[in-house]
Formats: sequence, structure tokens, C-alpha cells
Amino acid sequence: MSVRTRINQGLDKLRLQSARPDALIQMSILGLIVGLVTGITITVFLFVIDTGLRFLLPADSTENFEGLSMAARFSFPFIGAVILAIFFKLVAKDDPVVGVVNVLERLQFHEGYMKVRSFILQFIGASIALISGQSMGREGPAIHLGSSVGSLLGQSIGLPNNAIRTLLACGSAAAIGAAFNTPLAGVIFAMEIIIVEYTLASFIPIIIAAVAASGISQLAYGHERIIKIEELGHIPANEIPFILLLGVLVGIASTIFSISIRHMSRTIRDINLSLRFVIAGTFTGLVAIAIPQVLGVGYDTIQNAVLGQYSIAILFAMMICKLLTTAVSVSCGLPAGLISPSLVIGSVGGALMGSILHQWFNFPEVNNSLYALIGMSAMMGACLQAPLAALTAVFEITASHNVIWPSMLAIVVAQLISRQLFKQPPIFDLLLQLRGLDISSSPVMQSLHRTGVAKIMNQNYVCLDRISSCDIATNEIKNDPQWIIVTEDNFPISLMRGIDLAHYIETEAPDDNFDLMQIPAKRYEINIIDVRATMAKAHEVFTQEMPEALCVTHWDRNATRYVYGVLTKEQFDQSFTR
Repeated sequence: MSVRTRINQGLDKLRLQSARPDALIQMSILGLIVGLVTGITITVFLFVIDTGLRFLLPADSTENFEGLSMAARFSFPFIGAVILAIFFKLVAKDDPVVGVVNVLERLQFHEGYMKVRSFILQFIGASIALISGQSMGREGPAIHLGSSVGSLLGQSIGLPNNAIRTLLACGSAAAIGAAFNTPLAGVIFAMEIIIVEYTLASFIPIIIAAVAASGISQLAYGHERIIKIEELGHIPANEIPFILLLGVLVGIASTIFSISIRHMSRTIRDINLSLRFVIAGTFTGLVAIAIPQVLGVGYDTIQNAVLGQYSIAILFAMMICKLLTTAVSVSCGLPAGLISPSLVIGSVGGALMGSILHQWFNFPEVNNSLYALIGMSAMMGACLQAPLAALTAVFEITASHNVIWPSMLAIVVAQLISRQLFKQPPIFDLLLQLRGLDISSSPVMQSLHRTGVAKIMNQNYVCLDRISSCDIATNEIKNDPQWIIVTEDNFPISLMRGIDLAHYIETEAPDDNFDLMQIPAKRYEINIIDVRATMAKAHEVFTQEMPEALCVTHWDRNATRYVYGVLTKEQFDQSFTR
């Protein structure tokens, strides 16, 4: 047996095993590979951005946009937007194929199949956007890159689609872990936002991927947190009403953010993507002339807000301007993320409330830092409507237990205000809706997405040519196959029970060749389905095309093994109702 044959047989075995929702060992190994590759990818991505920023910004800094002249504050985002417009016009043909929204779209409507082209566009586009100081974050692009790594790995070895979906989630968790140095938040984000489920089969590989990627990132950048805080005080019980009030205000701010994106997106939807980029860059540049803190990712702004280094007037101006510039940038489709801006808006809003309480009502100044962090977690939770991801991210960023319980209160209130009172969807769902897409899915369909047809299919079959001899047919049914797949030119055309063929040979004993489509037997109308398909795809085929059975086949007609099994409608229904 040749090495190539052994490799193909090994891959076939892996494909069949990974079709099961409980293929933990195989998926854990693949999750580790995805985590390592994603960690390297995100490390290179961050290195490119940091190197560009250190070269362009004063004081060898990656965030010192405040040190630029007024002309440079305008020029940076404007010129960056023009470069992006030209790049996407020539390469992407004005097609928005990047970001978390694209990941969710590919997951819902394309079985998680990401493209190399979108990976390249995301890497280059986000690098240009972030180096030029657009009012956006790096986590969204990182999620897209990590998800692409997982998806492309699964596609390259022909894994079933349910496994590709899990590897995509592994990549997104790994990306968050590497970009934020927050592996647990990465896991929660992937489970809460990307695949929207909590199952052991996906949980363990995702954990492994996030830990591996975070390890790579820490080897490159160390263990330093993005927010440096010496020690956080406690929020006393008598300040609970103010924590609740902060949650209400953040919920309103999140609602304004969502409404702004909705209205701006509808206003400019008839404008081509390249011109939208220029509009976003121009608007950000004009605002940055007066408020330079709107430029860039904004981690330095969060740090200064937490440390109480801004006046009330500056905090208020930064909160409004950051919200508007980010809303315009997101609406215009710039290839970067909105998670970091939401953290900036929330931290500045929380610091604003803390400063007001300190200066106007003589509250302890030490609590300003806590209010900033609480506002940060509440804004992220309300925008994404992912409370656990927001809470976990802030805890990992600060490494302080004192931020947990007040953040929980604020997150819950902010999300209730945004979702229940003002009926706002999660921000990524809103962006999908603005594209005319609906990714709502029932728990039953989510379960079907987790299982491949290869797990359920019946492998007790033989393939016989439509015109067969009695000797060949007799030899093939010696082992009592349940199903006979009738083929013509090696392509399945019908299905019949093995017992019917055995009865015909026993009673008729034909001497010559006979036509399997003419003998007395019940024949089932069949369709072809890829061995990589999920049970959700099988449900779609049975519902829309209404065959009596599906023949599970390899995607390559010239593969050494083309037919893998049979899935009847009856068998599917029995599995579907379990």
C-alpha cells in the first residue's frame, strides 16, 4: 500500500470520526493546531500594526495620536481611508467580505467556509485602517483572521462541515485570546456570539485553541495587561443605586449607538463602498482636529480614564465624539472592529459618572477607576448582548475581583434597557439585518448543525451497476447488505433493499445480465449529499427536494471511495426526533 493511499485512508477515517458531535480527541488535536497557527497569525498582525504606528507616531508610541499636529490628525484617517478605498476598489470590487459580520454570515449560510481572499483583504485592510488611526478596534479583524485559519484548515483536509464550524469557533476564540491576552473571554465570546451554544464537544477544543493562541501571544508580547492598575477599591453597598443608574445610562448610550448605525447605514446604502470609506475617514479626521482621542484603538484613552486624568468636559466630549466616529466608521464598512471602541465609550462614560459623583457629591476619588471599568463592561455587554463575554473580558483585563459584582449589575441593567426597553438587537445581528440577512436559528437546527451525515448514515450497502450479471449480484449479496445502491456510469441513480434483490435472484435465477431498474422491487428516489454535510443540510434537502433517501458521496468523483453510505428519510426522521 502506497504512502498516498495510507494518507487518504487516514483522512477518510478522520472525516468519519469528526462527523460525530462527540469526537473530542480528534477535534482537540485540531483545535490545538488552530490555536497555534492563529496565535502566530495574530502576533504577526499586531506586529505589523505596532511597527507602522511606532514609525509614524511621535515618541515611538503606538497610540500617541494626541501628539500629532492638527493637520496630521485630519490627514492620518483621511489618507488611510483613500488608500483603503483604492485597495478595496481594485482588489475586493467593493465587496464587504471582512469582519465578524462576514464570519457570522459564512457560518450561517455557507457552513463556515471562509475564503483565502477575504483573509488577505482583512489582514491588509485592517492593518491600513488601524495604522491610519480610524476610530475602530483590532479585535474584529483578529476574529475574522482566526476564524479563517480554523475554517481553511478544515477545508484543506476535507473535514465534515460540523467540524469546520467548530474549528472556525476555535479560531475566533484563539484570536480574542491572542489579541486581548484574555483566553477565557475568547472562549465565552466564541460560545456566546459565534456558534451560540454550550456543548462539551465544542467547548474543549475551543478552550485548547484559546490557551494555545494566548501562549503564543505571551511569548511574543509578555504577560502585560492592556490596562495597568495597581489596586482597585471596593464599591460600598450605598453606591448600588449609582451602579444601577450607570447601567441605565450605558444602556441608553448603547441604544443611541445602534440607532446611529442603523440610520447612517440606510442613508449611505446607495453609495459605493470605496466612497463610504472616504466619508468615514473625512468625518473622523475632522472630529480628531478637536478631539484626537477618537483616533486609534483607544487603549491609552481607557487607561487615562481609569486613572482619572480627564476633566468632566473632556470626558463628555470624548464619549460623544467616539460614539459618533465609530458609528460612522462601522456604517461605512471600514475593515476593522467595534469591540475596542465600545470599551472606550463605556470606560469614558463610567469615568464621567465617577468624576461627577466625586466632584459634585464628594464621593471617594478612588472609585472613579471602578466606575470606568464598570462602564466599560456594561457597554460591551449591551452592544454585543453577550454579558458573560463582557464580564469575563473586563475581569481578565483588570485581574481584579472587585470589579465583578458591580459589573454584573450594570451589565444586566444596560442589556435590559437596550434589548427589552428599546428593542435593540445585538450589534452584529443588526449589521446582518442591514445586509438583508437573518441568522436566527432554532435549538433543533443548531443541534443538526453539530452532527454530520456521516455519523447517521447506514454503511451496510453495496453498489451494483444497473446492468449486472447474476454471478456478480449473488457474490455481492452474500453478506446480506441492507441496501443496494444502483449505479450507472459509477453514479448512484436509485436505491433498493438488499432483501428484494436476494429474493429476485432466488426465485428467478437469471442466466444473463439483468436490469436492476426493471426487476420487481421497491426503488427509492435518491439525491446526492456530500459526506461533509451536516444533518441541517440533510434536513434542507429532504424538505425542499423531497427525495426518499440520500446517497452520501465524496465530493470528488475520482476519489478512491466515492460512495460512503445511505441516509433514508425514515432514518433521518428517527434521528431528528431523538
